[in-house]
Amino acid sequence: MTSLDLTGDVVDLTRTICDIPSVSGDEQALADAVEAALRAFPHLEVLRDGDAVVARTSLGRPARVVIAGHLDTVPIAGNLPVVVDGDVLRGRGTVDMKAGVAMALHLAATLTAPRYDVTYVFYDHEEVAAKLNGLGRLVRNHPEWLTGDFAILGEPSDGTVEGGCQGTMRVKITVPGVAAHSARSWKGSNAIHSAGAVLDVLRAYVPRQPVVDGLRYHEGLNAVKIEGGIAGNVIPDLCTVHVNHRFAPDRDVAGAEAHLREVFAGFELEVTDAAPGARPGLDRPAAKEFVELVGRTPQAKLGWTDVSRFAGLGIPAVNFGPGDPLQAHTDGEHVLVPEIRQALHVLTTWLS
Repeated sequence: MTSLDLTGDVVDLTRTICDIPSVSGDEQALADAVEAALRAFPHLEVLRDGDAVVARTSLGRPARVVIAGHLDTVPIAGNLPVVVDGDVLRGRGTVDMKAGVAMALHLAATLTAPRYDVTYVFYDHEEVAAKLNGLGRLVRNHPEWLTGDFAILGEPSDGTVEGGCQGTMRVKITVPGVAAHSARSWKGSNAIHSAGAVLDVLRAYVPRQPVVDGLRYHEGLNAVKIEGGIAGNVIPDLCTVHVNHRFAPDRDVAGAEAHLREVFAGFELEVTDAAPGARPGLDRPAAKEFVELVGRTPQAKLGWTDVSRFAGLGIPAVNFGPGDPLQAHTDGEHVLVPEIRQALHVLTTWLS
């Protein structure tokens, strides 16, 4: 098992944990190393559920902060081990989100007397289906482990605070037809052709850009997959258009579904997956204080993250971590060394 030095240089730690492959479903080796390293520090209580590891202080502080990050990555694309190029770390997981994880591990080890009690959460299966998500499993199995007054998810955010997150919903819109031999197509009804009406709706759709708690969100409604047809000489009797809707946190899942049923009135619509968004919660005292310390204008999180799970527990949460989120999942994924050090400095100052 790889030994982790949590009190040394955070950049070296980032590189070390990146070089332990941890594609979703294969996080055990990294979780074992994280658990073993954290257990060396007597000021931490360490708990584990599957490949999720929780470490927390119990100093009797009047408030508790949760700092969380996922251990897994998307599949490796020939981009491990990490390559160091001056002030750049290149490789899978460097930005999404091992730099954020390294930052949290370093804080857990070195801040023996933070001014808030802190719970550090390192979890599995973030990059795959929501039902497998390790943080979701902790919410179901051990919600008491996640108790807190404010949470920070160390997802890459370019070193600024990204408040809340958008919800996501996937639906299938099924368009019927009548099968026939393609030589006598007029005897049937082409479902793929009829699905053009669904695409017309999507092309004409104007997404909202609502302001929620002072932050502007940008919604989206897009076809992401089309299925239809069984053979090259058969008029298709069925066509399915898969649509993904990203909605601002002023709507809940039920509101988003009602909106889509209105937009696609007259079509058969089935919801296949949905996750609620999270309001920014930047009006909470801890959040205000943190934003002021970061010193940059907060932005809306244009995507879904696990801050939604904290919101479901009644804990306001933000995204804050080193690196450009646009680098996530790319073959050239990388993070800048100064960004790792700056994000760590901000959190160390705030918690000290």
